[in-house]
Amino acid sequence: MAKQESLGIKALESIHWYVHDLERSRQFYTKGLDFAEVAVSGPELEAHGKQKSALFQAGEIALVVSQPVGEGGRAWRYLRKHPDGVGTLNFEVEDVEKTFKLLEQRGATFITDIQRFTDDAGGKLAFFSITTPFGDTTFRFLQRDHYKSIYPGFQVHAQPKGGQNKYGFDKMDHVTSNFQTMKPMLLWMEHVMGFEKFWHIEFHTEDVASQQKRDHGSGLKSEVMWDPKSGVKFANNEPKFPFFKASQINIFNEDHRGDGVQHLAITVKDILTSVKDMRQNAGIQFMPTPGSYYDALPDRIQRMGIKKIDEDINVLRELEVLIDGDKERSYMLQIFMKDAASLYKQPDAGPFFYEIIQRKGDQGFGGGNFRALFESIERAQKAEGRI
Repeated sequence: MAKQESLGIKALESIHWYVHDLERSRQFYTKGLDFAEVAVSGPELEAHGKQKSALFQAGEIALVVSQPVGEGGRAWRYLRKHPDGVGTLNFEVEDVEKTFKLLEQRGATFITDIQRFTDDAGGKLAFFSITTPFGDTTFRFLQRDHYKSIYPGFQVHAQPKGGQNKYGFDKMDHVTSNFQTMKPMLLWMEHVMGFEKFWHIEFHTEDVASQQKRDHGSGLKSEVMWDPKSGVKFANNEPKFPFFKASQINIFNEDHRGDGVQHLAITVKDILTSVKDMRQNAGIQFMPTPGSYYDALPDRIQRMGIKKIDEDINVLRELEVLIDGDKERSYMLQIFMKDAASLYKQPDAGPFFYEIIQRKGDQGFGGGNFRALFESIERAQKAEGRI
């Protein structure tokens, strides 16, 4: 297919969460991750939308979190079906009317027409929303023209409350979602959104199951789609046969009760310091990595063609940080938090988790680490009797 005209996306501006307990999220983001709370919903918005919200920021990362107030609102409808999760992705665009027309021509399904707002200083904001194949997650496209109020109905704090971003969070790197079958979504991303293929991997871990009886394993196919103009990237996974039901992609979808956003990757400037401090200061828990991963790491680094890394492998082992890359792209460091249900010790918090990543030249997705992550999750699920 020939390349399509760009939608004019400038950035993935923010992620909108729907949660059962806003105060629980407030404590996690401000006390745990040291985000600042910069705004909250006003009384009119809460009455009209039937939900109360807060906006948290660190670096260029913006997260809106909403809890239902009574019945009938968007957050309430989402949470009737799912645990806590991502309900909307907000994209800033250059020209909202052009984006609307392009999506209309490509057969997008609209939730709203373009809505327009003006703040007290004369700044303008316009946006509209569409449905997507990402389960119950919708996309919103916004154009700002000196609009200072963040979002309509929000009250901006005179001074941000909570954290100071002491862990050095920088920006959103990519969004990863899980599907029972991802082909419809890939076609939609290509033909409607105009995104292009960026990266692909597929594998299965049945070879790490019992050698006497290979009765389980977790596999996936993963396709990364991106918007070349903005650099916005979506990683997308589906289960891989055999042991489809035992696949952790399928287990996520069962826990989430449908397709949806699995994790958000956010960048930091110094991952070793950030991870160490998050563990010590806030008790943040990460997915464990087996010692055998680090035993084999010197040979892996050599095979990848990486001549030199700045980090001590013993420190990587201690912090359980993963490394991947190639000789052309240098390397990257990454680690995955435990999912929200595990961090909060409450099932309604859901299976979503965060990835922390530091890129040192490599723009890939840690293909060599996928198996290590899957094997780690698989061991945990095996210990819990889930596979």
